[in-house]
Amino acid sequence: MTNDITRRDALALGISAAALATTGASAQTASNIKAADVPAPALPIEKGASLRMLRPVRFVKADEDVFRANAAKFTEKTGVEVKVDFVGWEDINQQTAVTSNSGAGPDIIIGFSDAPHIYVDKLIELTDVADYLDKRYGGWLNLAQKYGKRSKTNTWIGLPFGASGGPLIYRKSVLQSIGYDKAPDDHAGFLELCKKLQKAGKPAGFALGNAVGDGNGFASWLLWTHNACLLDEEGNVIINSKETIAALKYLKELYPTLIPGTPSWNDVSNNRAYSAQEISMTFNGVSLYFALKNDPATAAIAEDSEHQLVPKGLAPISPMGGLTLNAMVFKHSPYPNAAKAFLQFMLEKEQYEPWLNANSGYWSQPLAAYADAAVWSGDPKVKIFKDIMKSNYYNGYKGPISTATGAVNADYVLVQMCASVATDAATPEAAAAEAERRAKRYFRR
Repeated sequence: MTNDITRRDALALGISAAALATTGASAQTASNIKAADVPAPALPIEKGASLRMLRPVRFVKADEDVFRANAAKFTEKTGVEVKVDFVGWEDINQQTAVTSNSGAGPDIIIGFSDAPHIYVDKLIELTDVADYLDKRYGGWLNLAQKYGKRSKTNTWIGLPFGASGGPLIYRKSVLQSIGYDKAPDDHAGFLELCKKLQKAGKPAGFALGNAVGDGNGFASWLLWTHNACLLDEEGNVIINSKETIAALKYLKELYPTLIPGTPSWNDVSNNRAYSAQEISMTFNGVSLYFALKNDPATAAIAEDSEHQLVPKGLAPISPMGGLTLNAMVFKHSPYPNAAKAFLQFMLEKEQYEPWLNANSGYWSQPLAAYADAAVWSGDPKVKIFKDIMKSNYYNGYKGPISTATGAVNADYVLVQMCASVATDAATPEAAAAEAERRAKRYFRR
């Protein structure tokens, strides 16, 4: 995906600023955010400072519009010019690696989830800003702490901006036509639902391609609902387990019920298929719902759509992680104070709350105080996204996050394990063994 998004893509991926009125999150809404009066860290901005930032392209148009407006406010206030480049989701990991390896390029990159843990030795510490925001806005939520702090320390190497969850979205009328009011929470019941949807000509579809959000999200869901995971609490690779093999055997049964082509899906594919009424159920962020709702041609599909937490299977709770925007500042930046001051500015309520509202629920807050933002009191179909960053599930669960866990995720080890079984390229046993081999290669470094 590039910045050149077609109208078709826009309908499948984003919403216009006019959609804000539907969330109850207009610019005129009075703020309910409480901010404690605490001293900000001293960050004297370097003479002649200018900044370049790289971040993932927006799925919600207003995300970019408000983000750029906030950056312009920082320039107006401080005189520091800030250039923000938006790049495709599939490209952000590669460009971050180039920046890290070359020691040149953007001062700040907003990557995904555990990206700072991959490049930790190339980053400056952000603890002073993180501690200030923690005290000022009611504390960092669990997922923010997991991804923001270096493992087993209180040292912050990333500043999370928000997380996008991927709950179930389905057509209510289709499920009702085959005898369901909602999706079952158990594996057998969910499989039976998918079989009936296929028989009715309205199949489900879940990404099995190298998709940053949807592919990794589906693979993690499959494993976690069978109590399988990449690591144990001590960081040992345990992916080659009876639980993983059970999950892959379940996928062997589930895959034939899905719409053909899911092994090649990227992060926009399921949006397009659902919008075109080719599928009636998938996992997705709120962007799909709002794209449908704000286009007269598809508003009826939005009205007929419902969100639900992903089935929990054998897990104690619905195991939905959150794809997290995580900002990092590189040591090669000649303006580290300006970079930290910029991130702090963007997370202050005067800037952050309008941006959060503008996203209409696509990104959920990392700091507790922002749970009172106007976006969460609008459309009831959005409220399911409010608490994503309270999740206990994360990339590398149950072990410590590290350079290796980030690399395993970036290399799509778990996604490709699943896809190989679904397409009969490998048995569950062989696929689990190969995933173990690939994962251990990163942990030996």
